[in-house]
Amino acid sequence: MAKSVARSESPSTGTSSQIDHQAVGARLRDARKARGLTLMQLSEQSGIAVSTISKAERGDIALTYDKFAALAHALQVEFDAIFGRAKRGGASPIVPTFTASGEQMIYDTPNYEYGMLANDLTGKRMVPMRAHVRARKLSDFPDYIRHSGEEFVFLLNGSLELRFETGAVFQLKPGDSLYFDSAVGHVYLSTGKKPAEVLVCCVDTDAQRPADAI
Repeated sequence: MAKSVARSESPSTGTSSQIDHQAVGARLRDARKARGLTLMQLSEQSGIAVSTISKAERGDIALTYDKFAALAHALQVEFDAIFGRAKRGGASPIVPTFTASGEQMIYDTPNYEYGMLANDLTGKRMVPMRAHVRARKLSDFPDYIRHSGEEFVFLLNGSLELRFETGAVFQLKPGDSLYFDSAVGHVYLSTGKKPAEVLVCCVDTDAQRPADAI
């Protein structure tokens, strides 16, 4: 007999919705000011250009995961906090968090559309995403993407190529997956007619990560 699945009782809009870039930028700015950091100081600590941080704080640009991770490290805040989720109490157990198809929060960037899964659950050790890859060539990126930790990708639909700064190239078809060190520069490229759809899970393994961060 099939078991029914209960939906999470945590707040939900019931439909997929866009994460507002200006709201995210405002939280980044508030976190920076709370730590008493100038744009230059945050740039030095995170490795992100001053101009990029400034534009992100104004909501003029969307940041990729690697830049969010670097800023979260430098600001010593949870990744979730940047997206407006209050921190879960340290002693609180993790409760099952259900995300229905089409109800994930969307964070849109030129090369990737990130669908944030389990977005209501804060303090996660992993960041699961259902994403669409629009990028088709290496020149679509200013540089390879790098962030501390490990990454897993499973191709749901389309065709995908992963290129690494080491020269390694992997071609994925639906059902294929890859697990790798995300500190090694990498990019996802769609090689089919439509954007590739992927399930991605990022786990931060940086031993220097602040204890109160993701």
